[in-house]
Amino acid sequence: MDFLTQLDHNFIDVNVLLFIQEYLRFEWMTPIWKFITWLGDAGWFWIALSVILLIPKRTRKIGAAALISLLIGALITNVALKNLVARTRPYEVIDGLILLVDPQHDFSFPSGHSCASFAAAMVYYKMFPKKYGVPAVILATLIALSRLYVGVHYPSDVAAGILIGILAAWIACRIVGEKKDVKKEV
Repeated sequence: MDFLTQLDHNFIDVNVLLFIQEYLRFEWMTPIWKFITWLGDAGWFWIALSVILLIPKRTRKIGAAALISLLIGALITNVALKNLVARTRPYEVIDGLILLVDPQHDFSFPSGHSCASFAAAMVYYKMFPKKYGVPAVILATLIALSRLYVGVHYPSDVAAGILIGILAAWIACRIVGEKKDVKKEV
């Protein structure tokens, strides 16, 4: 990426975060967004839900696919790309950006919360009936957006995390052998 492309990219990322802070942050909403972002911490919510899905035989394949997708996403995002790219968190470099949660201890790109959320949610969307899959995707979207609201990620971090999560879900469904008849069983 040449310097001008990188400059324009950062300009958009920075201005989106400052716009959110200036016009979309409200004191009454902050605890809600903090709670939503907490649901994505270390992927615990998605891991717990997927482990629970391993228990009933009829949802075991879905739970396994979700756990595989979470593992694939974590390897790509947290083990490889975060350390390769080593992008500084936005609150560390954007003047005036106020951090709403504790400082993070890893790099910014890509968003692990977004990746994990979409890795699991897209498996659920693909393998469950829509009445279960759609709420999972909505929650994943809220978790991804929460990362912008609390000031810990750039929009491009979140977008990359979402794409990696979708890719991880696709791979996991292929590994487990997602079948249309699984949806009818639930």
